[in-house]
Amino acid sequence: MSSLISGFNPDGIVTINRVLIKPEYSVDDLQERVAMLCENVKTYHSETGFVGGFVCLNSGMISNEGSTAGQAVASPLKDKEALIVTFWRSFEEHEQSHRSSTFQPLFEQVLELCENGNEEIAYSMLWSGAAYSREEANTAKAAKEKYADLRLAA
Repeated sequence: MSSLISGFNPDGIVTINRVLIKPEYSVDDLQERVAMLCENVKTYHSETGFVGGFVCLNSGMISNEGSTAGQAVASPLKDKEALIVTFWRSFEEHEQSHRSSTFQPLFEQVLELCENGNEEIAYSMLWSGAAYSREEANTAKAAKEKYADLRLAA
């Protein structure tokens, strides 16, 4: 496994929160509240298990090349669905962060704008990786071209 998040141990966990924004709230509301929450986690939990994370917003685009369910051209959850993804050394350290007195008030503010309540699922990392450099990609292509026939014959 190659490390995509610097310092993330393969034995760590990834947590994912799926947020559906209530109609009376905006993406700006979500960004503001999540920014406050994420800054708190970085400040108070970088030394107690937090490794990194990101937040992403549904862009509305659906890949017809990568999807097997129909041929949709746009997601109805565009600008209404976000994922909050965090990386932790351990599940226990993650859980301890949620019990923090500085975390809970900010977490409650994020929950106020969630239409779907909240379910945070922890995952074990199976693989992660960054793109190859140009040189690494050329080396990988050459190896595949050289050994592809040997693999198929086996």
